[in-house]
Amino acid sequence: METLTEQRKNTRTDLSWPVSIWLPEANRFFNGQSSNISKTGVFVTVPMTTPIRAGHIVEINFPRTIALAKQKGRFARIKSGKVVRVERRNMLKDACIGVAVVFE
Repeated sequence: METLTEQRKNTRTDLSWPVSIWLPEANRFFNGQSSNISKTGVFVTVPMTTPIRAGHIVEINFPRTIALAKQKGRFARIKSGKVVRVERRNMLKDACIGVAVVFE
C-alpha cells in the first residue's frame, strides 16, 4: 500500500472542463478533461495513448465560452506548467491517465 503525503498549498476547486494539452515532445495537442484546479496547478485526464511523463513542460489550453471570450477578449486561457505526476492506475478501466501539472 502506498501512502501519499498532501503537498498542496492552495485549495483545489472541482472543475470538469474540456482542455487541450500541447506536448512539445510529440509536436501536437492532446484533448482531455480537467477534474480540479487551483491557483498553482491542475489535474487533468487524457487518453492513455498520450506520451506524457513527469518532468515534461506543457501548455494547457482552457477554452472559454463565447460570452466569456467577449468579456475577456480572448477565446482561451493558456497556462504553462510542469508535469509532476502521471497516474495510470485506472488506465485499463477508463482508457485514460491522470496528469498533475504545476503552473509556472
